[in-house]
Amino acid sequence: MSHSAHCTGAIIAGGRATRFGGVAKGLERVGGVRMIDRVAAALGDSCDDLVIVANDAAANRWIPGVRVVTDIRPGTGALGGLHAALVNSREAVLVLAWDSPFVPGGLLRALRSAGEAAGADAALPVSNAPLGFEPLCAWYRTSCRAAVEHHLDSGDLRAGGWQDDIASVRVDVSPWGDPDEIFFNVNTPADLAMADATARRTT
Repeated sequence: MSHSAHCTGAIIAGGRATRFGGVAKGLERVGGVRMIDRVAAALGDSCDDLVIVANDAAANRWIPGVRVVTDIRPGTGALGGLHAALVNSREAVLVLAWDSPFVPGGLLRALRSAGEAAGADAALPVSNAPLGFEPLCAWYRTSCRAAVEHHLDSGDLRAGGWQDDIASVRVDVSPWGDPDEIFFNVNTPADLAMADATARRTT
């Protein structure tokens, strides 16, 4: 498969994880594997390089050899993390939140291919979320930076609040399974137990 735009894979590892006791939840294990390693493996199948977007001083020890970048606009939540990913990417970026252990590499490859084939600014996976897509599992060209910065400047910090300002394509995720399972994210210890049970049942 040939690609026209250099693509960085960005592991979005922000947030204070208040519902998880404030710990670095992406370092927790699902099916015996750290969530951050699951996400890195999925992105690694699709991307030319990887970065971790994190403000934790320990982040440079999480995956040796992977570059760590911090928020350029601190305190702006997930949108700030997405902005940092865009700023630190050459042409395009595939973003994936580090608490999403079940997103398959094949879906990420499909997002990249769909975005490039359409000449779009973004490729967004269809889901059952209120927005109808997952803003933190998506392919974006760095041309999206202006739209993101406009929303940051306006105080609209929704990670999915700016995609109407760009040209995007939607990708059906059903070939990879149930979107509720694919995009299951771990916010609490109960979620972690559920994810671990799912991983052990399906492997």
